[in-house]
Amino acid sequence: MNSSKISILFGTQTGNSEDVAERLGRLLTRMRLKPFVRDIQNYRISRLLEEKMVIFICSTTGNGEFPDNMKAFWKFLLRKNHPTSSLCHLKFCVFGLGDSSYEKFNVVAKKLNKRLLQLGATEVLPIALGDDQHELGYDAALDPWLKKLKDIFSSYYDINASYIPDDTPLPPKFKVKFLEKNGNIHFNNDCMMQNYQQATLKSIKKETSDDHFQTVNLVSFMISPEVVYEPGDVAVVWPENPPHEVNEFLSLLKVPFDDPFIIVPADQDTPPPPLTPYPCTVRECVKKYFDVLSIPRRSFFEFFYHFSQDETEKEKLLEFTTAEGQEELYEYCNRPRRNILEVLLDFPHTTPHVPFEYFFDMIPAIRPRSYSIASALSVHSCEFQLLVAVVNYKTRLQKTRKGLCSNWLSNLPEGSKIPFYTKKGSIALPGSMDPIVMIGPGTGCAPFKAFVEHRAHKKIGDNHLFFGCRYKEKDFLCSESWKELEEKDMLTLFTAFSRDQEDKVYVQHKIVENSTLLWELINHKLAYVYIAGNAKQMPEGVKDAFLKVFEKEGYLSNNECIKYLKTMELHKRYQVETWC
Repeated sequence: MNSSKISILFGTQTGNSEDVAERLGRLLTRMRLKPFVRDIQNYRISRLLEEKMVIFICSTTGNGEFPDNMKAFWKFLLRKNHPTSSLCHLKFCVFGLGDSSYEKFNVVAKKLNKRLLQLGATEVLPIALGDDQHELGYDAALDPWLKKLKDIFSSYYDINASYIPDDTPLPPKFKVKFLEKNGNIHFNNDCMMQNYQQATLKSIKKETSDDHFQTVNLVSFMISPEVVYEPGDVAVVWPENPPHEVNEFLSLLKVPFDDPFIIVPADQDTPPPPLTPYPCTVRECVKKYFDVLSIPRRSFFEFFYHFSQDETEKEKLLEFTTAEGQEELYEYCNRPRRNILEVLLDFPHTTPHVPFEYFFDMIPAIRPRSYSIASALSVHSCEFQLLVAVVNYKTRLQKTRKGLCSNWLSNLPEGSKIPFYTKKGSIALPGSMDPIVMIGPGTGCAPFKAFVEHRAHKKIGDNHLFFGCRYKEKDFLCSESWKELEEKDMLTLFTAFSRDQEDKVYVQHKIVENSTLLWELINHKLAYVYIAGNAKQMPEGVKDAFLKVFEKEGYLSNNECIKYLKTMELHKRYQVETWC
């Protein structure tokens, strides 16, 4: 092929696909090709008509859903007016990231691959599917796929020039230019966060007992009257690193902490990182941008080892970059949940020699977190509520691990202002007055609090909630709200307290117990069914329970039950929102 330009587009929710895309970009750069790595939502879709070669890296999220940044692109590809030969000029390949413990394993990558073939594109390498359940994670599939891709591209592009050696560091994506601290500088607090608005912390109400193993808080924020959200919508917030860890990271650097700097991309097509305020100081950058408490990926070490001044440290770091060293890397980082800050502290003869601008390549950005809104705007005017489970646990390192966002939210002083925006969730109330059946164990009940509040405000009854937790007296979340709604005859509540008796009882048991009522609601009253909560085992357990209801009450065969459920899904009468 004549052109050596290759577009690498990633669809990501947590940053893994972005990391793979950047890693692939570095491989192609070493081959002296011209990779164009881009977030798929920032890619001009019409460019597909001009492309010769595109590599897609995409994750499957939630219950087989497309990542947020990929939804518009996928919607465009699905248009029925595209000719079947519209992409006949395009060569492509797809790498997917998923988790085989979920029913719809890597469904996004599979759908994308199939659709590109339908539009006439040519697959240069069969689709590869990374699996988080593998002991080496998605690297187990990625390593051999990259090797095959390298061989194919060497032939495709007739590469004669020598590769850039692996032991030669590539230049950083960005150059950092420090400005005079007392110069005439205009700080822009909004340019990088245009979609965000401000919310002010109103209150934090603890929903669990003091002796429960995990704290869950109902966190309330005041918002502008211009902000509008619907039941089922999600609030997206951008957390910050804790002060102690910020100071610890700063102590490792040899740059001025409080002098403003600007970013100069090495490539004019590369967008600058979303720093705020901008120009930014190193202190603000570490506080709001660098995710120093995340577990380092393999790519971190691919940069890190280059700067080592100690042979022992360099040898260990280099091992972590190889396919053979991934088991050792897993034992060092993933199993004990060792974070980036701790790794930097572990290698004192390497960390001081890392140029500051390389941290933008090594350390991922803090990603915004999404929470189902647990309030109805019709009831809580100029306010939204979040049900936040505070992540706090210990690993083999015997050091407490804390969830960044949940601890940040739960420790905010009253009156604190935070950036946020709202977006549509994957579940939504029907426009009708039909009955609703909600299954929301634990914090999965959050969107259903909004559902019932909204319908109660409109005097719409027939609301049925199946709630589950461990103990009635310890983690019966939002119990006061449910009691109040029951007293108004706006809610029928079914509870499953799994540890209050010898035999564990879960929401799926309560579903089967109430099969007659549920069949009446679903088959005769055309009720809508909603499931929200942890994505691991609960959704499948609930699905199996409903299949038992259909079989018992509707006298249906197994195939008929599955078909019945699929019909409900097709008509949006069975909706699922899950998270890891």
